Amino acid sequence: MTSPLHSTSSGVVTPRIVNADNHGKPVIVVHNLHKTYWLGQTPVHALRGISLEVSRGEFVAVMGPSGSGKSTFMNLIGCLDRPTQGDYWLDGKLVSRMSTQGLAIARNRLIGFVFQGFNLLSRASAMHNVELPMIYGGLTKEMRERRARQALQLVGLGARMDHLPSQLSGGQQQRVAIARSLVNSPSLLLADEPTGNLDSRTSIEVMAILQALNQQGLTIVLVTHEPDIAEYTSRRVTFRDGRLLRDEPVLNPRDAQAEWVALTPPDSVKTSKASKERNNSHASH
Repeated sequence: MTSPLHSTSSGVVTPRIVNADNHGKPVIVVHNLHKTYWLGQTPVHALRGISLEVSRGEFVAVMGPSGSGKSTFMNLIGCLDRPTQGDYWLDGKLVSRMSTQGLAIARNRLIGFVFQGFNLLSRASAMHNVELPMIYGGLTKEMRERRARQALQLVGLGARMDHLPSQLSGGQQQRVAIARSLVNSPSLLLADEPTGNLDSRTSIEVMAILQALNQQGLTIVLVTHEPDIAEYTSRRVTFRDGRLLRDEPVLNPRDAQAEWVALTPPDSVKTSKASKERNNSHASH
């Protein structure tokens, strides 16, 4: 198994394509957010007046039982839906009143998505899967390939760029999905149950990648129903019945990288270091 992190020969993780601007306005500002769905003549109040901010560089876990509103909240801040009432600013832009085309542009340029089911094209290589958001964004083939290569190296898959999803483990597929979420240098990464389909060991590996990206300055909002996964973040927001129940810091976040190293056999660590050195050598040429 390769290390979940990409580093230089000096051991320092390098933020190559992450939007690491830690200055300026909050990435997310929502004010009095409501969302109501209708089942026939019956209103279903999915969100009831949510107001909160997420500052640059935060790592926030959104939690709550089924029906609490956390998925609806994720859809709204991901520009996949519009609120019934209230305002939402993303990176200083009032997106809650954008047109359908404006929302599509915001999704492509400002947000990176990571899903529980990976959502990879089964007949496309890891490289091509990572290139997809840039194709929609109109980038040149040369720039797409360069960014995709950097993103895959960043998540430790520099040697598996030509592999199909069926040739990768679940953890490796999720790393491809994370790489895909980074290539447009998003202001925000939204992770919806990113460890939901993974075993506990692979979940730690994926959380190590997300923690490293956050430490480089990337703002991350993660939806999870697993309390132990939320312990890797720096802030925990809990929803219940469409309302914000709790908003509290995670006082002593777990260190996923340290836990992953502790679980990795010594021989695998040596192989990982050798693999990283090869990736660095290839990247320098």
